[in-house]
Amino acid sequence: MKLFKKLSVQENEELLKFPAYISLLAANSDGILDEAEKMSALKFLHTKTFSSDPLLLKFYLEVDKLFENSIEKLDKDLPKEKDKREAIIQKEIMNLEMIILKLGKKYTSSLHHSMKSFKEHVFKAHHSVIVDFIFPLPIPGLTDC
Repeated sequence: MKLFKKLSVQENEELLKFPAYISLLAANSDGILDEAEKMSALKFLHTKTFSSDPLLLKFYLEVDKLFENSIEKLDKDLPKEKDKREAIIQKEIMNLEMIILKLGKKYTSSLHHSMKSFKEHVFKAHHSVIVDFIFPLPIPGLTDC
């Protein structure tokens, strides 16, 4: 489906992988995408289909259809070595940035804000409420996710 008229079919398809790449980047702190991170990303993505900026609703509805397959395929195809994996993900995100810039300032800003929240959510997939209760103030190295 051609979601954005300003983009080619290929650019549209690539853009729909953006949340998967962001999720993989957030999960790469230990070099792997584990089940908790994957489930966190899937659940968060699904909530985005009805809770995101109205400008992004069609985008998230399309991403929701493909996300699980996209993240699994990308995870399988990416190198397992943490540094190489991160370098490739960063390169792909930079390529996606070039595509996003074609959509205009308003859409670009909204998508950046949304992807930031996506990354933070997946990054905290292992974060525990108990840690917040026991250590209500951040302690570097202990409560950082």
